[in-house]
This record gives sequence, structure tokens and C-alpha cells, in this order.
Amino acid sequence: MSTLADLAARHCQPLKGPQYLLSDEMLGRYMEALARWDIVADGTAVERTFRFPDYYRTMAFVNALAFVAHVEDHHPDLGVHYDRVVVRFSTHDVGGLSENDITCAAKAEQLWNGGGG
Repeated sequence: MSTLADLAARHCQPLKGPQYLLSDEMLGRYMEALARWDIVADGTAVERTFRFPDYYRTMAFVNALAFVAHVEDHHPDLGVHYDRVVVRFSTHDVGGLSENDITCAAKAEQLWNGGGG
């Protein structure tokens, strides 16, 4: 099993094509470290809602996550609300979930944990 720190220490790679889709077995292993994340119903993305006490902290998290996404060149779909952010990662170029999604989900989780979450 990989730990959250192991996953967050990795970096995204350019991936294109279905050969980079995660197997159910690998995804299951990764999700053990990402226990607060859910696999969406069709299995093509991972998603988590991060909650905050106010808009300022919500936007600080969004901005920090946007910087991480820029550095990794792997960008989530975001739903931004007053006190929460819904983060969804999927790799469109492979048609579902890839290592990049797991890496960035771990980075988001670590960012939230570092912020007292």
C-alpha cells in the first residue's frame, strides 16, 4: 500500500491513451490512502468535498490548489461555494482515471491537512 505522503511526492507525467487507465486493483490500493475521496458513479473520476469555515479559507485553498495544478499541469474540475470546494480529478486524455489523478488528489489532501483540515 502507498501512503498519502508517497503519492503526494510523485509528479504528473504526460499520459495519452487507454493503456494508462488504472486497473481496478491499483485503484483499490490507492484509494486506501485516499480514504476521504470517492470514485464517481461511472468510475472515471475521483472526487472529494473540502469544507471550510468561511469564504476566505475556501478561496485560499482554491488558489493554493490552482498553483499545484499549474505546476503539475493536471487540472481538476472545481465547484467553488462559500464554505466548500468540490474537487474532481479525471484524465480526459486516457478516458478515465490515471496515476496523475491519484497524485493530484493526494497533493490536494496534503494541502488540506497542512491547513489544519
